[in-house]
Amino acid sequence: MRDGLILDDPPVTVFHKDPSEANGENKPLTRGMTGVTSLANEYAYSVMSREPNSIEPSNQLPINENGVEPVNGLYVNGDAVEPVYSIPIMENEAESVNQVHITGNETETGNGLENGDRVEPVSQLSVGENTVESDSDSCSGLYIYVHNLPTQFNYDMLKNCRSLSVWTDMCRFMSNAGLGPPLANSQRIFSNKGWFATNQFALDVIFHNRMKQYKCLTNDSSLASAIFVPFYAGLDVARYLWGFNTSMRDSNSLDLIKWLAVRPEWKVMGGRDHFLVAGRISWDFRRLTDEESDWGNKLMLLPETKNMSMLVIESSPWNSNDFAIPYPTYFHPSSDSEVFQWQNRMRRQKRPHLFSFAGAPRPNLERSIRGRIIDQCQASKRKCKLLKCNTGANKCYNPYSVMKMFQSSVFCLQPPGDSYTRRSAFDSILAGCIPVFFHPGSAYVQYLWHLPLNFTSYSVFIPEDDIREGKVNIEKCLLRISKEKVKAMREAVIRLIPRLIYADPNSRLETLEDAFDLAVQGVIERVNSVRKEIRERGNYSVGYAENNSWKYNLFGTEEEHEWDSFFSNPKDANS
Repeated sequence: MRDGLILDDPPVTVFHKDPSEANGENKPLTRGMTGVTSLANEYAYSVMSREPNSIEPSNQLPINENGVEPVNGLYVNGDAVEPVYSIPIMENEAESVNQVHITGNETETGNGLENGDRVEPVSQLSVGENTVESDSDSCSGLYIYVHNLPTQFNYDMLKNCRSLSVWTDMCRFMSNAGLGPPLANSQRIFSNKGWFATNQFALDVIFHNRMKQYKCLTNDSSLASAIFVPFYAGLDVARYLWGFNTSMRDSNSLDLIKWLAVRPEWKVMGGRDHFLVAGRISWDFRRLTDEESDWGNKLMLLPETKNMSMLVIESSPWNSNDFAIPYPTYFHPSSDSEVFQWQNRMRRQKRPHLFSFAGAPRPNLERSIRGRIIDQCQASKRKCKLLKCNTGANKCYNPYSVMKMFQSSVFCLQPPGDSYTRRSAFDSILAGCIPVFFHPGSAYVQYLWHLPLNFTSYSVFIPEDDIREGKVNIEKCLLRISKEKVKAMREAVIRLIPRLIYADPNSRLETLEDAFDLAVQGVIERVNSVRKEIRERGNYSVGYAENNSWKYNLFGTEEEHEWDSFFSNPKDANS
């Protein structure tokens, strides 16, 4: 998937001249993720092989046809005033986020240190408890301190939202606190409230605005269990992925670290209590070399950021400093009742199709199984619904078509695309459709704070090699699952919905915990465990080979596992 509403962009291959070749033949641009895994190796190539001009921009979504209601505003560019979708800088947000009033804990923050101040090694630092229980303080152990960053790291990007994507006018998707334009319900695919044309890469903004409503914010960093860094890392790197040198791609990340490293809050734990949200996949931030042809920036490979918790929409199975949280969907409820009503509707939903697939083949990825999946779907005729995403004007740009298909299906196929994960998996769960995964990296080793460890309770797993080698007929495999088991799995999927959605940042759910709440809890628990180890041992180490992060995080062991073949060892430079 790329920017906008499209599930999968049509594959287009771009070539470059290799001056080392005497005959000057065009060669595919394949460098960038060398040595990580077979799939991750190909990610940079697959993404870089899509020329911007060859892909229909998502902002050409027919608004009248799809019921997208514009949120109008003005954008001042020099002396010109242009109509544009409003930018989500909330009222009273011109000043520091940390000026939120917290009763009983109102203190002034001392953020200033001179550039010459020395950053002490973590082993010599004094680590406070920060988790003292108190009967009178319901936020004890839950406080979050938010850094008041210079605007270059967040709001300036929104003010220059037209530069955020080479394909899409992201200004419209930054409206409504990052949720995008509201979706009308003329086709009765959605409920009447809480649905937006949300861009899959808008999580930086959505999470920040949800954080502004967090009930346990504090201005006193000494009370904080964790410290949030509202750097829009995903939006930042997206501006420079195509056509910019490595210095430009790394510039803001290096400036951020320079700013953080002299803060008193950073010095307490050397950044180990800090976290940020980078609303793209991990590989966009793990450039292994400084060669201009290599993909992304090196935000997650900097020594300082290795201490932080980095929340992404797809994590690296072989690294311990990033954690996957759900892609944003189209549903952002403002009350518990909106969630309950949607869940009940999905329980009653008629599902005439046994299974469905929305996506495009990946002919440029040698080991992709998408072509075989499409062939099986077409061969199943009425049993399988196919939404093709490899044509110029297709329904994959249309959230109505996508959600309608998922709502009419019992099972939804979720093979890897450019990388392991897909937003489509979360859209299908939102529609009450049981996901079918073909690689454990697509969900099971990713969203550990949000999905059950017992993956068979809510999904079907078919090893991709069985599809590649023609050993499994998907239709027959799914038909063998009993009706009772299908009913139980669907109920498990529907119960997951609150955990995988991000509530409207302008409100709070009453009793339900959404994806934001679970992510914050996960961060606090991790920081607490790090703090405890530093306090007891004077230092911190993960305690396992980082290449086995996926295995240790999921099973608590590094012993051999049946999934080992899915995760070959990454290149040493990535550790």
